[in-house]
Amino acid sequence: MQIREKLSANLSLVKEKSPLIHHITNYVTVNDCANIVLAIGGSPVMADDLEEVEEMVGFASALVINIGTLNSRTIESMLSAGLKAKELGVPVILDPVGVGATKLRTNTAARLIQALKPEVIRGNMSEIKVLAGLEVAIKGVDSLADEQDGSVVAKTLASELDSIIAITGKTDVVSDGKQVCLLDNGHQILADVTGTGCMTTSLVGTYCGVTKDYFSAAVAGITSMGLAGEIAHAALRHGEGIGTFRTRLFDSIYNLTPELLAREGKIRYE
Repeated sequence: MQIREKLSANLSLVKEKSPLIHHITNYVTVNDCANIVLAIGGSPVMADDLEEVEEMVGFASALVINIGTLNSRTIESMLSAGLKAKELGVPVILDPVGVGATKLRTNTAARLIQALKPEVIRGNMSEIKVLAGLEVAIKGVDSLADEQDGSVVAKTLASELDSIIAITGKTDVVSDGKQVCLLDNGHQILADVTGTGCMTTSLVGTYCGVTKDYFSAAVAGITSMGLAGEIAHAALRHGEGIGTFRTRLFDSIYNLTPELLAREGKIRYE
């Protein structure tokens, strides 16, 4: 099955099965992540208390871990839920938000990767380069790294960690260590709305909840967000800005069809 057929099939399965996606995520974007999962056809749950995360992940089809607003309590919940997920065969998707900005983030990301061996890691260029041990500049949780050598970095790190590595930016890069896929959907305005990266990770997690082909799931999640961004931006009228765009982004995800995703996805192999 070709990649476009896989994307179409993945979205059809999401809408058919409505997979439960367990999130331990950050409080800045938690509502948006829940709503984007609902919009694509999944079912979100945002449970982070240590007393219930293991039980909750037992019901889930995927676990999304996002370190955007770390604290000592949720770190332990992430590890507990992640270990239970691995025991149950539930895929773990990691978003290492702001890794490299502080020692806590960097050490926590390393700890989670070592303990959980996530099926997919999605981050911006700075975040992924930090995980790869490269020197990069970072501003808070924003990337300052250029996209040069993104394919090499993704492929090398994917092979080293035995994970799917997804880098989002002007051109998105997805690699499983053997193949590299470049994705060209999207619009610059996505960077002006808080949480679009987190929401993309949630979409990737939703697709991971319906297939064991985590490479195609990552491509599907990133392409869905990029294509929805294009559609939402094209619908803006004179005088409308990021507030209207944000609303239309959710609408575009909600109205996304398997046929549209397969046809309009700008996907190429390197």
